[in-house]
Amino acid sequence: MRVEFAELSLQGGRDTNQDRIGVAVAPQVALLSVCDGMGGHADGDRAAENARRVILERFRKTPQPLLDPFGFLQRSLGSAHDSVVALGTQLPIELRPRATCAVCLVQDSSAYWAHVGDSRVYHLRGGRVRERTRDHSHVEVLLREGVISVGEIPSHPMRSFVESCLGGDPILPDMSLSPRRALLPDDVLLVCTDGFWSALEDERIGGAFATPGVPLAQTLALLAGQAVTAAGTASDNTSVAALRLLAPEG
Repeated sequence: MRVEFAELSLQGGRDTNQDRIGVAVAPQVALLSVCDGMGGHADGDRAAENARRVILERFRKTPQPLLDPFGFLQRSLGSAHDSVVALGTQLPIELRPRATCAVCLVQDSSAYWAHVGDSRVYHLRGGRVRERTRDHSHVEVLLREGVISVGEIPSHPMRSFVESCLGGDPILPDMSLSPRRALLPDDVLLVCTDGFWSALEDERIGGAFATPGVPLAQTLALLAGQAVTAAGTASDNTSVAALRLLAPEG
C-alpha cells in the first residue's frame, strides 16, 4: 500500500494545546486518529493523550491486515473510553476528564472510520467532500431536524455542546461507525478537531486538495492557518491529520 500522510497541530489562541494526533502507517494498513480534550473539564490534555495512547497501542498489537476493522474500531474506542474514565474516578461527575475522538483505518483500498463527539473524519475525492461524519452535538440534532441552517451553526449559543464523548460516565458512549468505503488513487482521508473544521466550509476543505501534486503537509498548513485566522484571538486548538492513497507503482 502506497500512501502519503501528514499531520499538524496548532495551539491557536488557547493557553495550552489539549489536542492529540496519532498516526501509524504499516505496510498493509494505516491509522489516523485525533483526540480533543474538552476544555471545560479538568485534565483535558491527559484525557486526549490517554485516548491516543490506547488506540495506537491496540493498533500495534493487532495482527495485520486487520480481519475485523469494525471490531477494532469499536474495541479501541471502548478501551480509550475506559482509560479516560479511570482518570476521573475520584472526581465529581461534572469535573471528570473528557475527550472527543475520530479514528480512520485504511486497508485494501478501503476506509473504515468511527468517531465520538465533534471530532470529524472527511473522505475527499476530486477536490470535493465525498462524505464526512456527523457530530454528536446539539446543533447537529437541530440541523437534522431543520430547526437551524448550516449558516447559523457558528453563532449558535450551544455550538460547543457535545452530547457524546470519551470519559465522564462509565457507560460506553454513543459512537458512530461508517460502512466500508472503497477508495480510489488520490482519495484523501482527513481527521480533525473542531478547531479545524468549525471555521472552514466543506467546499473550502475539499477544494484545497483539488490540485494534483501539492504535498499534503502544505495543504494542511494552509487550511489550519486559515482556520486559526478566521477564528481570531479566541481560536481553538486546531489539529488535523491526512492520508492520500497513491496508485500502485508500475
